[in-house]
Amino acid sequence: MEEYNIKTKVVGVDISNDRTTYALVDIRGNILAENYLNTYKYPDANNFVTALSENIVMLVEANGGYETVRSIGVSAPSASTVSGCIENAANLPWKGIVPLAAMLRDRLGLAVGLSNDAHISALGEYTFGSAHGMKNFIIISLGVGLGSCFFTESQEHRGHMGYAGEFGHTTIVDHGRLCGCGHEGCLEAYVGAHGIVKTAEELMKLSDKPSLMRELERLSPRIICECCDKGDELAIEVFRRTGYMLGMGMANYASLVDPEAIILTGGISHAGHWLIDPAYESFENHVFGNMKGKIKILTSKLDDRERDVLGASALAWSVPEYSLFK
Repeated sequence: MEEYNIKTKVVGVDISNDRTTYALVDIRGNILAENYLNTYKYPDANNFVTALSENIVMLVEANGGYETVRSIGVSAPSASTVSGCIENAANLPWKGIVPLAAMLRDRLGLAVGLSNDAHISALGEYTFGSAHGMKNFIIISLGVGLGSCFFTESQEHRGHMGYAGEFGHTTIVDHGRLCGCGHEGCLEAYVGAHGIVKTAEELMKLSDKPSLMRELERLSPRIICECCDKGDELAIEVFRRTGYMLGMGMANYASLVDPEAIILTGGISHAGHWLIDPAYESFENHVFGNMKGKIKILTSKLDDRERDVLGASALAWSVPEYSLFK
């Protein structure tokens, strides 16, 4: 009888615009080893894949050996599970279509699963976080970009081409701000990190009200939030307007899919009540009447990078096993 080598580990990879985290994860969801490389240092996708592959091999060889690894799961913006490609990512250094899953499989000789970062966040929350036990929920990832995924009866909705949930690229303002995707008026252009800074800049131009923000060389959502904590009225107005837009977008979303909860993840969700309070008020004012007061708005309790690495590892277990080293 043929003996099979049962592999008990996978690698989860989370690609963001600034950092790519990769981790060795066991069958119980324990992170055994973890490291990262800086995404922005690799403007050429081929060089990035080469560097990532070499780093993954070094990590697993130092922690039990390559023969113990079953597969790789990857989270990335603008990625499609269907095609295995990153396609026209607005905020990554590589443009056009990057067949990332095939490139990694060729270099590593293992099965590779690739999915959109918001879908991976949803899988991480469903398996390990706030959505555990829920059947119908929405995950919204708030960062440089704005992504989402929704589960219906415990099943992730991917859509025909794997792009379902591009929440950030729904139009919220007709002929509004130019978005990184090339369209005008996208929600991401108002609620994503660059959009929040843009709102702050516009408010400072339109008002002569004193603000701590005027004294700073650079702004970011985190810095604007710190100004809010110090009582800066103009900074508070920035997040009030951001929350209003976010709440309206969430209300449209919820009115279509009727979730039990909407779970907010990502760096901007850490703005706390400065963002969540106006977002919830706007949500309740705009959602379909029969749903008013019945949908929970939650923020993730998991560390963002840990959740997304674990979500990527959960994806890795779901892909058919393949190896050049059996």
